[in-house]
Amino acid sequence: MERGRATERAGTGPADGGPGGLAARLYRQAWLMFVLPPLFWSGNFVLGKAVAGHVPPVGLAFWRWTGALLILLVLFGPRLRADLPELRRRWPIVLILAALGIGLYNTLVYIGLGTTSVLNALVLQSSTPVVIVAASVLVYRDRIGLRQAAGIAVSLAGALAIVTRGDPAALLDLRLAIGDALILLAVAGYALYTVLLRDRPAVHPMSLLIATFGLGAAMILPFYLHESLVAGRPMPLDGTAAWAVAYVCVFPSILAYVAFNRSVELLGANRTGLAFHLMPVFGSLLAILLLGERFEGHHAVGIPLIAAGILLATRRAAARP
Repeated sequence: MERGRATERAGTGPADGGPGGLAARLYRQAWLMFVLPPLFWSGNFVLGKAVAGHVPPVGLAFWRWTGALLILLVLFGPRLRADLPELRRRWPIVLILAALGIGLYNTLVYIGLGTTSVLNALVLQSSTPVVIVAASVLVYRDRIGLRQAAGIAVSLAGALAIVTRGDPAALLDLRLAIGDALILLAVAGYALYTVLLRDRPAVHPMSLLIATFGLGAAMILPFYLHESLVAGRPMPLDGTAAWAVAYVCVFPSILAYVAFNRSVELLGANRTGLAFHLMPVFGSLLAILLLGERFEGHHAVGIPLIAAGILLATRRAAARP
């Protein structure tokens, strides 16, 4: 069965260049690494929809990764220089990870949110754990246990309960648009990214992020120039755009990707994929806390189902970090 490989990777503690002190203790907490990405990505999802008519989608994606890259270069530039030989030696997998996890995924999501509903997007995103399992079976011939499969099914049921607001008939009323195809392609790409993290280079976590962020931004650059110069949608220079870029640079980019990659180390790709089912939970809670929405029956049904499914699927992994 596919499992985390924390002991086989660099960057897992102070001795091999990983975080030290309090950061090292937090970095070893599988539950924290599992929970943080969907929390930050939920905020990114809401923000992407909120600014869809004001901030160009490709521009937001480009400056997201470029800003995150600049921050990491300032903080971890010396470490990158030490890891460059290994990154060059393993350049094919680094390039693939950058294309799937950086260049493709978020750009397609931002574009897709401009032409589809939040409901459609959340339903498609809820399929991510299932697609990750399928990718791990196809790529590595992983075997999925009954407990893990049952956990994914229970968690998926909880996610759909929240997304559809407790009305399964809502799934029959979905009207698919071009944005849905783009989001589904993004889901497939990120599922493959998650699975292929198993073969990432044995370098410091921040060195890998700098390499993938830089390559991903370079891949997006031609499309950003086309959007700005040809399509006539330049990035606005105002407070809304600035706050949007600031948030996406730090939280759903640097912090979420550090935690997500580490969670794959500790729990494996299939179990980490269940974190996507927490996005409807966090999205709902953020709406309740910040937007004044009410806690309703579908939350009371969906949240316990998601928690039960995650516990069922990850219990063994937590016992042997």
